[in-house]
Amino acid sequence: MTYRVCFVCTGNICRSPMAESVFRALVAEAGLDGLVEVDSAGTGGWHEGDDADPRTVSVLEEHGYDGGHTARQFQPSWFSRLDLVIALDTGHLKALRRLAPTPQDAEKVRLLRSYDPAAGDDLDVPDPYYGGLDGFQQCLEMVEAASEGLLAEVREQTEGRMP
Repeated sequence: MTYRVCFVCTGNICRSPMAESVFRALVAEAGLDGLVEVDSAGTGGWHEGDDADPRTVSVLEEHGYDGGHTARQFQPSWFSRLDLVIALDTGHLKALRRLAPTPQDAEKVRLLRSYDPAAGDDLDVPDPYYGGLDGFQQCLEMVEAASEGLLAEVREQTEGRMP
């Protein structure tokens, strides 16, 4: 049975595609790619059908990650097939929990940086869209730091599942 994780930010062109690409690479490296499915979406549909921001693609590819991506909007009906919905900031967390059809679905929504013990109380990944390339680099560093902890959680949740 496949374990499904969806990363969500605002427009699905910066933070969530970055998190999707990084986490997908970790899942593959851990040998879980046949067991764990990774994707992403935005809380809004403004960029639906667009590629990831060129700065996102540049930073990802510079660090050896896949930069290919097409933006889409998160749909409440997806909750039933997802195991985890990973929000990139508290605004996304609140919006996703409001969209959740059931309390059990709302419990599936977590903040990405909650998986990074070094994050402390600052659990938002800042939106790099209106800044320079350095903001995208900082975003990648935050995503990478939290992804290891998320992978540990997913490993624990998938233990005993057959691919």
